[in-house]
Amino acid sequence: MGTVSQFHDRARPVAQRIGSEEEAISTARALAAAFQRQSSERDINRILPYQEIDALSQSGLGAITVPPEYEGLDVTNSLLAEIVAIIAEGDPSIGEFLEVHFTVLDGLRQKAGEELQRALFARALAGDRFAAATFADAAAVSSRGLGYRLNGRSRSSPAVLFADWIVVGHDQTALYLPCDSEGLQLVDDWDGLGQRTNGTAAIAASDLHVNADAVALVAQAPSAIGELLHAAVDLGIARAVLSADAGGAQANDVGKLAIGIETVAALLERAGRKLDIAQINMSGPAAEDAYFSATAARAVASKLAIDASGLIFELMGENTASIGLNLDRHWRNARIRALRTSADVLHQRAAQHLRKDRY
Repeated sequence: MGTVSQFHDRARPVAQRIGSEEEAISTARALAAAFQRQSSERDINRILPYQEIDALSQSGLGAITVPPEYEGLDVTNSLLAEIVAIIAEGDPSIGEFLEVHFTVLDGLRQKAGEELQRALFARALAGDRFAAATFADAAAVSSRGLGYRLNGRSRSSPAVLFADWIVVGHDQTALYLPCDSEGLQLVDDWDGLGQRTNGTAAIAASDLHVNADAVALVAQAPSAIGELLHAAVDLGIARAVLSADAGGAQANDVGKLAIGIETVAALLERAGRKLDIAQINMSGPAAEDAYFSATAARAVASKLAIDASGLIFELMGENTASIGLNLDRHWRNARIRALRTSADVLHQRAAQHLRKDRY
């Protein structure tokens, strides 16, 4: 039964608490170094990083955006983007898990009532993990008494296999479901050429009741934090390419890649600062400006990740052909993620933003 009133037992230990932004970034660097060691092997054999995700959860890194009124650290959005990029450089699938997890927590912060926030932020502090899913069939979610009834199968979404809670968006509502709810199954159906270990799955619901205390009434709006963190993962992929052994590479080519990486990092920092301001009031012009800046960063980061991961074959020549090196994973990961980054859509958003500013 989907309810925040019934918390299921956890086999994992309670997460540690991170007490400062300095500790947060040092923790991220240590975890990323550990994640990188077998990232290629996990990709080749599609070994899902459950142990690595558990280590990340226990470190407390997944709770660094919890607001201070709920005993959280609430790091700045610029630092959050950098932390996600650091993790993604070690393993972009784990970085994508954080992208989804923090986007869901931001939605909880912006849209849910105090009681639901208090309950679920407490779970985040304890180490619980969050993901999201959507249903193609509008009839999959129906009102039932004081709650909702959920039936059918969702679209496949990243991070679902790692989640303790899944938020399902429907019309003007967000339903928060414990993953061990009766009538809920996770379906591992991912066969993409990239991001092979990012926990993508569908959820199948059979007459699942969701109590009113696990539902938030929201106005559907695009997520600036989602755009920002999507860009951060792509930045991590580009950094992973740069850190690969480029033996005979021309210094000029490597320099261009390094400049591109610094450019995206600067865009993320700028968008993060705007989002810090916008989070005070997510319905005003500042929110639109933050969303545009984050979207622009995402567009540039996506192109950089693809260009960089293709450039590595030119930089290293026939050395890149080794299956053991598995360097093509960088291109595969960037290419899969770019499927969700339509240049036409991003350009349309930019044009709309500029028209609003002008008139």
